[in-house]
Amino acid sequence: MDEPLLRLPPLDPLRGFVVAARHLSFTRAAEDLCLTQSAISRQVQTLESALGLRLFERGTRQLSLTPAGAQLLRAAEGWLMDYAELAERLQHGQQRRPVTVTASIGIATLWLVPRLAQFQRLHPDIDVRLAAGNRLLDLRRDGIDVAIRYCADKDAPPGAERLFGESVVPVASPVLGLVQLDGDALSRVALLEFDDPRYPWLRWDDWLAAAGLEGMSPRARLTYSHYDQLIHAAVAGQGVAIGRTQLVDRLISAGQLVPLGNSRRDVAGRGFWLINALAEPPENVRRFGEWVRSEGALSLAESARE
Repeated sequence: MDEPLLRLPPLDPLRGFVVAARHLSFTRAAEDLCLTQSAISRQVQTLESALGLRLFERGTRQLSLTPAGAQLLRAAEGWLMDYAELAERLQHGQQRRPVTVTASIGIATLWLVPRLAQFQRLHPDIDVRLAAGNRLLDLRRDGIDVAIRYCADKDAPPGAERLFGESVVPVASPVLGLVQLDGDALSRVALLEFDDPRYPWLRWDDWLAAAGLEGMSPRARLTYSHYDQLIHAAVAGQGVAIGRTQLVDRLISAGQLVPLGNSRRDVAGRGFWLINALAEPPENVRRFGEWVRSEGALSLAESARE
């Protein structure tokens, strides 16, 4: 009997190939898989021999994929992820498999986490795993179900759903007693600076120039590398921050922050997006996505009133 499975190339070396191809390094692949470098090399050689072609170009100091290797990597990553997802469903059951969500630290801390308790009350049968970080992840490869990402509209991936745009306004704790940010107020307060030149609309030099205050000096400037830290400092009364309205709407509604004056500015061509790893996600992921969309609509309406 002609059994097609008997004609398959060996499957054991496939995992070693995929990890080596991701890193373009046998050494790093060996570390990830708790094997020796020579073991990874043998796995790749076995696969190359079975296929009758080279998968890597081996340079003096670097490794690169051949066209065949790149094609195999794209396909094999999908096969292995599908297998991993099926194995997890079979072992643990679909309903209790957590929805794994990725979001940047700022979005996760200021927007998503304060709302998760409500999601748990509405859907006590769905577990959520949050993978917060500013590194852009490959959803299928890294086992992520849903991403909430901030990007330029033109950079949103196919199939992404826009939750809301972005607007910014100076905000401060009510303990500072400010109603607007003018030259007199500026000389008495610290400005809380976001240390990322890629977003000039979140930095004070751009804002002060637009407000005609570029010649004025604040009492001090405190610089933060993470936006959520900057907002927590503003809530603590340490100074004035440029608030991303959609991320601080709950803090404003709760009276922990107040917007200063009528100086809100819309940021054109930017937004927050919901991205599903699968076009037809499982039921628990679908329900989580519906909830995120509804919360996004509420944030949009709330920020429009402020």
